[in-house]
Amino acid sequence: MLNLGFVAVEAFYGLVANSVALLADAGHNLSDVLGLLLAWGAATLSKREPSAQFTFGLRRSSILSALFNAVFLLVAIGAIAFEAVQRLNDPQPVAGATVMAVAAVGILVNGVTAWLFARGSKRDLNIRGAYLHMVADAAVSAGVVVSGLLILQTGWLWLDPLTSLVVIAVILFGTWGLLRRSVAMALDRVPEHIPPAEVIEALEALPGVTRVHDLHIWSLSTTEVALTCHLVMPAGCPGDAFLRSIRDLLHHRFAIGHSTIQVERDTIEQCTPLPASR
Repeated sequence: MLNLGFVAVEAFYGLVANSVALLADAGHNLSDVLGLLLAWGAATLSKREPSAQFTFGLRRSSILSALFNAVFLLVAIGAIAFEAVQRLNDPQPVAGATVMAVAAVGILVNGVTAWLFARGSKRDLNIRGAYLHMVADAAVSAGVVVSGLLILQTGWLWLDPLTSLVVIAVILFGTWGLLRRSVAMALDRVPEHIPPAEVIEALEALPGVTRVHDLHIWSLSTTEVALTCHLVMPAGCPGDAFLRSIRDLLHHRFAIGHSTIQVERDTIEQCTPLPASR
């Protein structure tokens, strides 16, 4: 509610001060409020228990939220850039003091919100998306403060839209990593911190295992990783204790929390996917 209230105040004073940087920051903040709502909703949905239709629960909603957050931020950047370029061609008078005061409040509001998300951002891509939004907002507000100060001192009206373009470049740099990682998760890419070759090596080093195949590693959510594979063991599976030891190995060494192991006496050379229905 604090961020939403600030959006309304910033938009109002942006119109009063005739500042494209302030209006753009208000639009950017509005997209981030929506991003925060998405992050909260996804975090809530991901805790729901599995069902007959959603056998993994709704954990992947956090991945979708991170992806939507990145896309929304890029859309906001595009809107800011469009307006800024127009103002560069036709600079308008700007109330520099008003711009500085409102943007300074923005630094405080967004800085506090970013601090609340900082700890969780290190282990959850969904929370990191919300955190980056808030940091970006604080950076935008800081740029607007500097712009207002320079306009007051020099009268250079083109500094208002130019500041917006500079901040856009900063935001784009920070957002690209979030977009790349969330897209990779949505496409079931192996998480960056897990080297598949090392997983295979660790599994093949287990007693009785001669080969590992049909290995799949993917993100169940922004915080959970799953694995399935086939182990070729000519002597057969020693028992449940052996399977538990594999689960513990994968969890402690590779942070893989959900593993499904199929043991075979002979190699099934190819697991053919089901044909597409017509």
